[in-house]
Order: sequence, then C-alpha cells, then structure tokens
Amino acid sequence: MADLSNLRNAFASGITKPLAWRREQLGLLQQLLRDHETELMNALQQDLGKPAAESWSTELGFLHRDIRHTLKNLSRWSKPQRVKQPLLAWPGRSEIRPEPLGVVLILGAWNYPLQLLLSPLVAAIAAGNCAVIKPSELAPATAALLEKLIPDYLSGSCVRIVTGDAEVASKLLEQRFDHIFYTGGSRVGKIVMRAASEFLTPVTLELGGKSPAVVLADADIKVAAKRVAWGKWLNAGQTCIAPDYLLVEDAVYEKFVEALQSAIAELYGDQVADNPDFGKIINAQHWQRLEGYLSDGKVAYGGQRDAARRFFAPTLLTDCSNESAVMQEEIFGPILPIVKIRNLAEGIDLIQARPKPLALYGFTTSDKAIEQLEQVAAGSQCFNDTLMFMLNHNLPFGGVGNSGMGRYHGYFGFTTFSHMKAVMKRSSWPDPDFRYPPYTGFKDKLMRWLTGGSK
Repeated sequence: MADLSNLRNAFASGITKPLAWRREQLGLLQQLLRDHETELMNALQQDLGKPAAESWSTELGFLHRDIRHTLKNLSRWSKPQRVKQPLLAWPGRSEIRPEPLGVVLILGAWNYPLQLLLSPLVAAIAAGNCAVIKPSELAPATAALLEKLIPDYLSGSCVRIVTGDAEVASKLLEQRFDHIFYTGGSRVGKIVMRAASEFLTPVTLELGGKSPAVVLADADIKVAAKRVAWGKWLNAGQTCIAPDYLLVEDAVYEKFVEALQSAIAELYGDQVADNPDFGKIINAQHWQRLEGYLSDGKVAYGGQRDAARRFFAPTLLTDCSNESAVMQEEIFGPILPIVKIRNLAEGIDLIQARPKPLALYGFTTSDKAIEQLEQVAAGSQCFNDTLMFMLNHNLPFGGVGNSGMGRYHGYFGFTTFSHMKAVMKRSSWPDPDFRYPPYTGFKDKLMRWLTGGSK
C-alpha cells in the first residue's frame, strides 16, 4: 500500500511545483514508453490480443501525442490568467491562478490499460501533483510491467504505483486523497463516489453506457459501414465509446446491414479467429457474459466463438426487444444490435429514453439532421465517423449523467487536477468611503451605478 505520508511530505516540500520538475517527469515518462515499446506491446498482446498497430495508435502513440501536447502548452496553461476587474474594485487586478491539488489517486481500466492509466497521470503531473496510480488487475501482464518500470523512471517520492485486486482498491479508497480519478463501469463508480464522500474528495468518473450510432437514408452507406465497423470492432469491441447499438433508417436498413457485413469481411477476412488484427476478450467471465446476449436477438452475421481462446467474432444482432439485456446493458464487446427506425425523430426518442450516453454518432449529409442530433445530450458527439474525436487533444473528454462526470485531455486534464484559484490584488489607496456605513441616499445611488444596478 502506498505511504501517503511520504507523498504528502514531498508535495508540502514544493518539489512538484516548478515547471522544470513537471517537464522532467513528463520527459521521463515519454522515455519509458520509448525504451520499452516492444515489452509494452507484448504485454498488451498477452492481455487483450492487441495487434501492434492498435497498441500504437490507441495506447503508446496516443500517450506520446498527449505528452508532446502537454509539454508544448504547459507554460501557457500554468500562467495566471488575468480577468477583468469590476469598476467598484478599481484600482487593482484580478486573476485565476492554477494551483496543484496535492496527492491524487488514479484508478485505471483494463480495456486500454496504458492509455487510461497514464493519460490521467500526464495531466496530474502537468498540474504539479503527487500521484498514486493503480492499474487494473484484469490486465495482469501490463500491470506487472508497469509496476516494474514506473519506479525506474518517475520520482519515487512523488509517484507510486500500487497493484492488486479489488480489495487493494478498496483499501486505497479508505485513505484521504485530494482528487480521485476513476475509469471503469458505473457499478464501481458508485463505490468510488461513496468512498470519496467520506472525505469530501472531488472525483472524476469516466464511465460508459450505451453509445448509439444513427444512420440516415442520405448517408454515404459504404463509408458509414466501414467507419462503424472500425469503431465498433477496434479492440474486439472493448471500447467505452464504441457504438453500442445502431439505429438505421428503414429506407436503407437492408442495404446498410449488407454493407456492414461486407465491411467486416473486408477488415477481418473470413477466418477472423486466425486474424492477428483482431483481439480477444479480456477473460472468461466477460466472454460468458457476451455469449448470454446472443439469445436476445437473431444472429444476422458472425456469432463464431471459442471460449478456450477467448475469441468472439464480430456479430450483428437483429430483432432485439428494447427490454432485452443486450439493449439495456452496456455490451462492451464485439456484438452490435441493429434497430430499424422510421425516421430521425423516432431515433432521437429512443436515445433520449435511455440514460445519457458517453458518445453519440450520426451518419448523414443533412445539416438539419445534424443540428437535431446536436440537441441530444451526450458526453461527446461525432458525425460521419466514429471515435475520431479522441485524436483531438483540444477537445475535452468525459461523460454526462450516468456516463460519467468531469473531463480531461489536454488543457481540460490540467484544469481537472488543478485548483483554479481566484486572486484579487488591490492597493490601500485610494479608499473612498461610499461603500462604508453610515449609508446615505447619495451613497446608495453611487453604489447602484458602480455595480450596474438602477433605482
């Protein structure tokens, strides 16, 4: 278990506040990724069957871009931001001063065990914090490798890695932190939030939910099918922002289902089980959970599976009842239900009848349709593509409602792990007496004028 007293002493010493220290630690983290790229990719392959291309684009490459973006902008982000001074407070100046929170806890997830642990760490270090990080025990090869490597690169007095199961996580949550950042499911998210409430600790919860994709009749069907297939079956469907169900307009329903089948065959071939570009399910428990969904509809494509190899083929389900488990629970795997809708209005009604999703996708060439979909609450939205908003570190990432709270990536991660402190500076002179008692009619009129009121 991490010794928080040592971390708190290190933070109190001020070691993490200079930008030079933050840059050094970020540079060392980047060096770790460079020095051990092959080992990290092997661990990801062992845990999730990730092909090297996916390991790079969604894990190591993502983190390299994140660190470069942070280093490039850190000086600007850290500067006090001057804001307007109200007339009543003249002469003087007001500013917002970013200040590190202290010692933070980061609980990573198993589906992207590097990105979802280390990207929040990048933001925490950039903001000048000490951190305890816990990788998911469900990705044991990656967790073990990080446990070995992190102490060799990052400051042991300021960054600690703790490995173990849910009991270890529970013990960590019994301690007081200055911020808790959790990525995972809503069930554990509630546990994290309850634990944090004991100390009034602020939390960031990056959860999930059922992210819909809407395909309208005017969409480019072939391109839409290929982009849905890529976004859905990346990492064998184990992506929190993957399309979780499809709403396809009646006029192009059959055509789109055929196009989607063709896209899957183009991406992964006829023998998906032997394709090194398609990953595996994280463990037997999740594999069995996914198999249970197959009885909730008609398997229109795929369905092949092998428990021993943790293989589950890209699978399309049709004729699913809205009350079925596959339409109520987050699938988090390679099964995609497809629902026929009469029009966009019906699709929007179906989406809004559910908890707010982490992501919403729309495929259409109609600006009016896009405007209508933009009015639907979701953590993020992307039109005529899937997942690609994650590439833009200038956009915040986070959920809303049941899909999470808080945000990060780039500047938004920096502010999440910072206290944006309000500071006003004034001189002792002049000191007019119109704001002090005894109050008079003239003082009242002057105060109303200076504060923008009227009488």
